[in-house]
Amino acid sequence: MARKRLTPAIFAEPEAAPETKAMGLARTVTRGRPPIARVAGEAAAEAALAELSSEFEAARREGRFIQQIPLDAIEAEHLVRDRLSADGEEMATLKASIAARGQQTPIEVVELSEGRFGLISGWRRLTALRALRDETGDPRFERVEAILRRPEGAAEAYQAMVDENEIRVGLSHWERARVAAKAAELGLYPTARHAVRALFATASRPKRSKIGSFLTLYQALDGALRFPAALPERLGLDLAKSLDADAGLAARLRTALEATASADAAAEQAALARVLRKPPTAPARPEPGVRLSRKGHRIVLEGAGVDEALARDLEAWLAQRNA
Repeated sequence: MARKRLTPAIFAEPEAAPETKAMGLARTVTRGRPPIARVAGEAAAEAALAELSSEFEAARREGRFIQQIPLDAIEAEHLVRDRLSADGEEMATLKASIAARGQQTPIEVVELSEGRFGLISGWRRLTALRALRDETGDPRFERVEAILRRPEGAAEAYQAMVDENEIRVGLSHWERARVAAKAAELGLYPTARHAVRALFATASRPKRSKIGSFLTLYQALDGALRFPAALPERLGLDLAKSLDADAGLAARLRTALEATASADAAAEQAALARVLRKPPTAPARPEPGVRLSRKGHRIVLEGAGVDEALARDLEAWLAQRNA
């Protein structure tokens, strides 16, 4: 029995009714996706774009990518800076590097308001870029690469600033003590000693002890020194130890600094060393009938000459000295 070969069925679009032909409404055959599939695809694309935009914004706010910010949109003094100055040679080297290779490491900022940012870390890089912009006018130096941070509070922002400088270019002990004192003044920590322990928690115990010694020095001579960041560690520690033992030393050091008006760090340090080596001047005429002895931080006066008149004179002298 002969077998008949079967061919696939071919489905053709039904011919439009005559009346629709006459009206020019004959349906055009479309070989693309059906309308429902096309709408679903567009909806999926829009949803994917919205999700990508949301993820992009979240990444920006969480500091997961680098963005470029105009230099003038950043407030460099948003925090009390721990670094007092930049070494001239180091700054020249940094500027040359940025000019040749561009900014290699982003700074860290916090968003203050729409389009305004406060500097957390990267003061030297920001300073170098601003100098290059002013010196060259090159548009390459009009923006800075930055990562947006969202610290929980000011204390965390100070911690980030200190950590960054400790890792990259170490601060002087004076600068460390100063930022701890300023953080305490702002009410971020109960005392400056608490600030030292918190801000330099990862430092060794001996290092924190040295910062604490320079804290004594900072509290005694803040505003009197012209080159405090250049103070050598050994001289600073000797001064701090002597300040603890001699209540009148701070006044003598300030007097010596005012008299010398040192032109450079070396001259200032020499003036401090001279006062440190010179013992306190003894009274030219000891009070008759009075013996003075010292026990730690106590001064004891004894003898027949210790009377009400002497007490009044001492009180008046102390009031004048502390004025």
